[in-house]
This record gives sequence, C-alpha cells and structure tokens, in this order.
Amino acid sequence: QAHIFQEQTTLGVALGTEAAPLVIEIQGEDLDQLRELTEQVRERVSTLDELFNVETSFEQGRPEVDIVLDRLRAGTYNIGIEALAAQLEALLMGVEAGQWEAEGEPMDITIKLPRMPVSRLDEITITSGNNSISLNEIADIEFSQAPREIYRRNQVRIGRVSAHIADNIPLDHVVRRVEAAMGEIAFPPDYSFRITGEEQKRREAFGNLQFALLLSLVLIYMVLASQFESLLHPFTIIGSIPLAIVGAVAIFFFLGKSFNIMAYIGIIMLVGIAVNDSIILVDLINQLKREGIPREEAIVEAGQRRIRPIIMTSLTTVLALLPLTVGFGEGAALRAPMALAVIGGLVTATVLTLVVIPCVYAVVDQAGELFGQTSSGSSPG
Repeated sequence: QAHIFQEQTTLGVALGTEAAPLVIEIQGEDLDQLRELTEQVRERVSTLDELFNVETSFEQGRPEVDIVLDRLRAGTYNIGIEALAAQLEALLMGVEAGQWEAEGEPMDITIKLPRMPVSRLDEITITSGNNSISLNEIADIEFSQAPREIYRRNQVRIGRVSAHIADNIPLDHVVRRVEAAMGEIAFPPDYSFRITGEEQKRREAFGNLQFALLLSLVLIYMVLASQFESLLHPFTIIGSIPLAIVGAVAIFFFLGKSFNIMAYIGIIMLVGIAVNDSIILVDLINQLKREGIPREEAIVEAGQRRIRPIIMTSLTTVLALLPLTVGFGEGAALRAPMALAVIGGLVTATVLTLVVIPCVYAVVDQAGELFGQTSSGSSPG
C-alpha cells in the first residue's frame, strides 16, 4: 500500500502553516447526516484533476459497538440503561474481588468474563432479580466505524475533507473549481460548508496586507506633506503608485504566473520605491518655480533635466532584482514573485512618471492656486 505526500507548498512556507493546502469543512448537528454529506463532498472533489490524496475526518476510524437498549422489552424485566451499563462494565472490564499475596507482593483479584469474539456479545447473560436474560433479548447490537475525531466549531459539529494540490496549480484556481463542484451538492437546511486550510490563511494574510498597504500610503503622504509643506503636492507624487501597481499586476498576467502573497508584499515594497522618481521630478519643478520660471516651462525643463537620473535610478534597481526572478537556490519560489512585482511596477512607473506626473502636477498646482494653497512648496532637502 503506497501513500503519496506533497511537500509543504510555497504559501504554506510563507504563512508558516502545516495544514493541508485545501480543507473543506461541512457544518451540521446530526453525525450520520454529516458523515453522508462529507462522503458526498469527498467523492465530488476526488473527480477534480487538480487534487489528490482526498481524505475525510471520518476515515480510518476505530471499530465501534453500539448497544441500543429496547426500552419496552427491557422494561418487562425491570432493567434500565444504568443497570445494563453497570453489568456490562463489570462483566467485560471486571470487578475487583480483593487481593492475594504472591512472593510477598499483594496482587489484585479481578473477576470478569473470558475474552470472546465481538460477534458473541449478544450471548452475554444479564440478570434482573431472579431472571437471567440474554443481551439480544433486550437490546440490538450494531457495529460501526467511529470517526477518528469529532470536530466542533462554535458548538457545531463539522466534518472535514482535506486534499493536496498538484504542482504548479494556483490555489485560487483550485478554490474556484471546488466552489463550483460544491454548488452541485444539495445541502439540507442548517448545513453549510466553508473552505479553510491554506485558503483561510491566504484570505487572512491578504486582509492584513491590505491594511499594511493602506497604512504605508498614509505614512508616505504624511512624510511628503511635511517635507513639501503642502497638502496637495503629495497627491501628485502618490499618483505614481497606481501606475506602478498596474505594471506589477500586468507582468504576472503576461507571464501567466499566479499573483500570490509574496507578490503582494512586493507591491508594498513598491509603494516606497515608486515615489522616488516623482519626488525627484516634483522637487525640481518647485525649485524652478521659486526662481520665477512659469509653471509650464518649469515642468518641461524639469522633465528634460531629470529624465536621465530617473531612468538610471530605476534601471539599477531593476537590474539588481533580476537575479531573484531566475530562481537560484532554496526558497527561490518565494523570492521570484516579490522581485517580479517590483520590476514590473518600476518599469511602468518610470515610463509613465515622465508623462503622467507632469500633467497631474499642472492640474493639482492650478487647483492649489484656485483654493489659495501655496503652489511652490519647499524642497524636501
């Protein structure tokens, strides 16, 4: 019997999780209904080519014997559940009947029935007063497989279907396929499912990273506003960030690669890098305006004088990150998406900064004049 196990995925390494890459949780109260639904989900998910090693939390359970007391028949012999349980425990587990000494050591004496096959449990004799009854006369004996574990979430029972994902298959693509497959299963009222595992970690991580991205934008605006002594011109510089994000997303689209957690971290890094070109350009425009040069002429001259430093600054950063995209050594799969995001964003930000930012500056500066905002600002140096 062979078992195939997948090494921890890139996302698992990044998030520090050892859970199965994909886990489907089915919620409901009735254990038998939950077992049936979990098996239906396993059969349906097993048909997806992207998944393998599909298992449920109800598999490989230990054998279990259920003794179901017939209250009507047991009542005729005046036998209750507690009395039956006590007698079965005494017969099968034994009852201490004192001690005896062997070689100076006290030994417990336990009286119980000899070992017997499970199939002969119905032959056990139960006593009630002066009556002796076979167990099968007052109870039904059922054999089943108990689940390995019974999970609960918020006091509600859940069954789990776990699966591993084939190599080079994006997790978000698999999640969409699984959600489509789950839509074909009719869930009874009060029963539902949710996708967890690495998918849950991925959503939580993306939520945290979105907050980090928003916080970085706020911090950058605060620094720029204090340096330029203007509330409007920081928006001109921040305008280069959407240009960079477009390039970061586009490079993954053209290369056919998955946009993952590490790529998102690359975008957060890009937020702090992409504004450098705009700072260089806007700072010189402000300096030329303070020297008395009209706005339009200052914008043109600043673009001509700063085009080379802007291109060289971005080019050196791109060339430094290129080796990370090739994928040398251990952990290359983690570094490559981050480097690609930064490279793609810098390329578009550099090219479009020389075209879009001067236009944005002219609009913002004119708006500042209309609302009485100081337009020239001060140098960040």
